[in-house]
Amino acid sequence: MNKPKVNSAFDLTGQTALITGGGTGLGLGMARCLVASGAKVVLVGRRKDELKNACAALGKGAFALGGDVTKLETAPALVDQAEKLAGPISILINNAGVHLKKPTTETTDVEFAAVIQTHVFGAFALTREAGRRMIERKSGSILFTASMASLMGIPLVVAYSAAKSAYVGMVRSLATEWGQHGVRVNAIAPGWIASAMLDKALSGDAARKAKILSRTPLNKFGEPDDIGWAAVYLCSPAAKFVTGVVLPVDGGAAIGF
Repeated sequence: MNKPKVNSAFDLTGQTALITGGGTGLGLGMARCLVASGAKVVLVGRRKDELKNACAALGKGAFALGGDVTKLETAPALVDQAEKLAGPISILINNAGVHLKKPTTETTDVEFAAVIQTHVFGAFALTREAGRRMIERKSGSILFTASMASLMGIPLVVAYSAAKSAYVGMVRSLATEWGQHGVRVNAIAPGWIASAMLDKALSGDAARKAKILSRTPLNKFGEPDDIGWAAVYLCSPAAKFVTGVVLPVDGGAAIGF
C-alpha cells in the first residue's frame, strides 16, 4: 500500500474554479483558500469594482469576469470567457444569491420568483453548461452554497428557504446522474459566519444573537475561511469518493438544541 501524501491530497494545482458571487463574503473566502491550495479562480459577479479589488488581493491566480447569472442565455458565453481567461473549468462553485427577509403573507410573486431565478435557475443554467464540458473531460467538481435554511425551518425567509432547499435536490440528482462521468456534485451549508452582512443583521438585536449562539455548540460564529477550507476539501483529491453530500459547516448549529 502506498503511503498517503497529505499535501498532494489537498493540492489543487492545475485546477481552475469558476465562482459566482466571488467578490465578497463567502465567495471570496472560498476563492482565497482555493488560490492558497494552487487553483486559479475566475470570479463572476455584477459589481466589477468589487471583483477587481478581490482579484488584486488574491494575486495573479485570480481573474475578474463581469456577468449576471440571472441572464440564463449568457451561461455558455460566460463559461467560454472564463476558460479563455484561465483554462478549462474543472471546479464550479454556485455561490451567487440574493436574500429576502419578509413575512410570507407580504411576499409577492415577483419577489419570490426573483429569488428563485438567481439561486435555482441561474445556478442550473451555469451547472448545465459547465457540467457538459466536465462530462466530456470525464472529470470535475461542482459545489452549491446551501444554507441552514436547507436543513431547518427559519421564519420570514420562505423564498430563500425554497431556493436553498432546491439545491439539496439538485445536488442529489446531479451526483447520481453525473457520477459515472467522473463529475462529483456536493454542497456546503454554512452556519452563521462573521461578516459585515451578519453584523448588520444582528445590530441592535441582542436577543437574536444570543439565540444563535445558544444553539451553536461551539458557541461562536464561523469565519469565511471555514467555508473556504471545506470547499478545498470537497474539490480536492482527498474527497475523490465524496459526492451527493450536503456538508454543514456551522459549529454544530444544525444539531444544536
